[in-house]
Amino acid sequence: MAEEHHAEIPTDRRYTVEHEWALRDGDVVLVGITDYAQHELGDVVYTDLPKVGERVTGGGDLGAIESVKAASDIFSPVTGEVVAVNAELVEHPEWVNDSPYELAWMVCIRMDDPAEYEQLLDAAAYRRSIEG
Repeated sequence: MAEEHHAEIPTDRRYTVEHEWALRDGDVVLVGITDYAQHELGDVVYTDLPKVGERVTGGGDLGAIESVKAASDIFSPVTGEVVAVNAELVEHPEWVNDSPYELAWMVCIRMDDPAEYEQLLDAAAYRRSIEG
């Protein structure tokens, strides 16, 4: 019998239907992909992230992630400017699998409009979205 995967979904952040998370601190958010997403991807081997200073749009392209099974786009949960990038993910792509909510944050974005964050899914709504 196949083991059902119950994704970890921290309640201190918001989520997108494309399986990104955003953790707010003032007018900036840390962004990464969810436990559910890393589980679906399998072993992550590469991340392609924007550079500091780049502008991103909520729902728009933020980068890409590759695993042994597939390549997938990463979408920005909010509109704003990239103010930090987790350069260590280049050397440690396995962090996405091992620690999707801590070590494997991808970028930090200064939001143009913090209200945009409030429109993202909370943990309960995200759980409903992945449980179908």
